[in-house]
Amino acid sequence: MDLLHSNGVLIIQHLQRDYRAYQDFLNFMSHVGDPRNIFSIYFPLWFQLNQVVGTKMIWVAVIGDWFNLIFKWILFGHRPYWWVQETMIYPNQSSPCLEQFPITCETGPGSPSGHAMGSSCVWYVMVTAALSYTVRWKDKSAVTLHRLTWSFLWSIFWIIQISVCISRVFIATHFPHQVVLGVFAGILVAEAFEHTPAIQTASLRMYIKTNLFLFLFALGFYLSLKLLDIDLLWSVPKAKKWCANPDWINIDTTPFAGLVRNLGALFGLGLGINSEMFITSCKGKNSCKISFRILCIAASLATLQLYNFVKIPTHTEYLFYILSFCKSAAMPLTVVALVPYCVHSLMMTTEKKLN
Repeated sequence: MDLLHSNGVLIIQHLQRDYRAYQDFLNFMSHVGDPRNIFSIYFPLWFQLNQVVGTKMIWVAVIGDWFNLIFKWILFGHRPYWWVQETMIYPNQSSPCLEQFPITCETGPGSPSGHAMGSSCVWYVMVTAALSYTVRWKDKSAVTLHRLTWSFLWSIFWIIQISVCISRVFIATHFPHQVVLGVFAGILVAEAFEHTPAIQTASLRMYIKTNLFLFLFALGFYLSLKLLDIDLLWSVPKAKKWCANPDWINIDTTPFAGLVRNLGALFGLGLGINSEMFITSCKGKNSCKISFRILCIAASLATLQLYNFVKIPTHTEYLFYILSFCKSAAMPLTVVALVPYCVHSLMMTTEKKLN
């Protein structure tokens, strides 16, 4: 692994030295790959366009991130910004200098990359969903258009994934092999859910059971290894020790923070889809109207941006996890039930006044 890591450091140094002019773009692409964008941007957009795709997107994101957590606990992957400080392969303590950025100091293990995995799985869902509309075209001109669309969308997919990967390597938060592993792991998870139609008819009980299984398995795995004197939170002290600026350390990047956030999102989706508000609004006569969907998209995106202003206190770790779960559950619940119900009620009131 030392050879793999040392070659990775050379690549990071090359990117930071020769591509500094693209720093703003690379930082932007790192934010594009942030798994949290799935819940605040991609999901509210796609759910109103196609509820099947939106539902699948949440499942893929949550299960993908859960596998990412388990893999990270198994693989014990170092991050470049602390590895160069602790490795003994450089003579006379002449460790390479890697520049750090405000988004460098993530506290979890590094392999596989969560950003690369989350980005690849959700973009895979979006691309395959878009292409499913063109597959039905039968005439020759339509087949040609489908092939062009196929080439264009998959080119966009790979451009985005490569850009996200390069950005994560550039900021020294991942080695190259970690982002490559993340991309292909995300694609595998997304492809698996292409053959899992049962999630579309899952009851609230099934959502709760799935949440409990994911939480108890992760907790049991953590406690079992702790009994063997293996600390799965080993990376947190390293991040705190070697981060260039203590203010860049964020509790939101710890392993359990991501787990709680994802479990909250899945629970909120199940609660919303199985609610009377969802059945009344999204299954009613207004659900097929373009105006209804556009209003729901605009209202959902605007409302979710307001959630960004809700700052969760971090001084008490357990309180942070509880509030993070509640906030994450509220986001899909807002998109699936609250916003559509309010828009539906508003449209019904307007129609009654006009009549």
